[in-house]
Amino acid sequence: MTPNSAGATRKGLWLGLLGIVIFSVTLPMTRLAVGTPDAPQMSGLFIAMGRAVVAAGLSAALLLVTRAPMPERKDWLPLAITAIGVVFGFPLLTSIAMRYAEAMHASVIVGVLPLATAAVGALLHRQRPSTGFWLCAALGSALVVVFAVLRSGSASFGLSFADSLLLAAMLCAAVGYCYGGRLAHHMRAEHVICWALVMSLPITLPLAIFSWPAQAIKPAAWLGFAYVAVFSMWLGFFAWYRGLALGGTVRVSQVQLVQPFLSMLFAIPLLGETLDAVTVGFGVAVIATVFIGKKMPVGTAN
Repeated sequence: MTPNSAGATRKGLWLGLLGIVIFSVTLPMTRLAVGTPDAPQMSGLFIAMGRAVVAAGLSAALLLVTRAPMPERKDWLPLAITAIGVVFGFPLLTSIAMRYAEAMHASVIVGVLPLATAAVGALLHRQRPSTGFWLCAALGSALVVVFAVLRSGSASFGLSFADSLLLAAMLCAAVGYCYGGRLAHHMRAEHVICWALVMSLPITLPLAIFSWPAQAIKPAAWLGFAYVAVFSMWLGFFAWYRGLALGGTVRVSQVQLVQPFLSMLFAIPLLGETLDAVTVGFGVAVIATVFIGKKMPVGTAN
């Protein structure tokens, strides 16, 4: 590895870590904004669409100031897929789910996101992960499902509504990360999320207006909304996509390993949640399978 490439990788890892730190506060802040079944605040639809509208306004200003070129024709479809994943899918599904799930619980569910991202990336780049990788992915997914079922409190031993939404959100994020990260190889990283947000505005703005809260909202909920709009939906992607482009998706995506534990730690002061042995145990087990899976070889398809 040349000094320049080593420096780029190191910078990519630090930027990726910064993005993950920003993203790790998303679940607690979303829970703060959406409230609980006993004390509801904003609707999941408003949080998802509203945060996209705020971020789109910031994006439009940035694109104008930097005189960003229009995306090439070949980039519009990947941008649309990126938007489906990270502008619509993940924010909407998690915003609805977080009213019914504690942030620590949700952190374990989305703990297999690095493997999901790697799997989608392998398909996108026509790679062939080893059998060991897929076994780790299956084990990690099984651990998440077992944890969700144990905590569901349901006699039918099925996934709860919130857990099903979180699993679907994880897939949406993986797709959005992979397509956005690939675009960042030839577009400025901040322009990727900016264009995805701006092109989504004809849908997000009417839905945000339609779902505007009818009741009084607590200041703490507005604080949570402001965070997910400015940091989770906008600034975090600047660091994340730039990190993926500089350091490579395979290396940089490994910093996602710390996200579940950071989310758990942030949930303690922000929401007053408490850690328990079962949550920590499953969290460690999931991260261990992700760590091992990321070390498994990935070949190139013939």
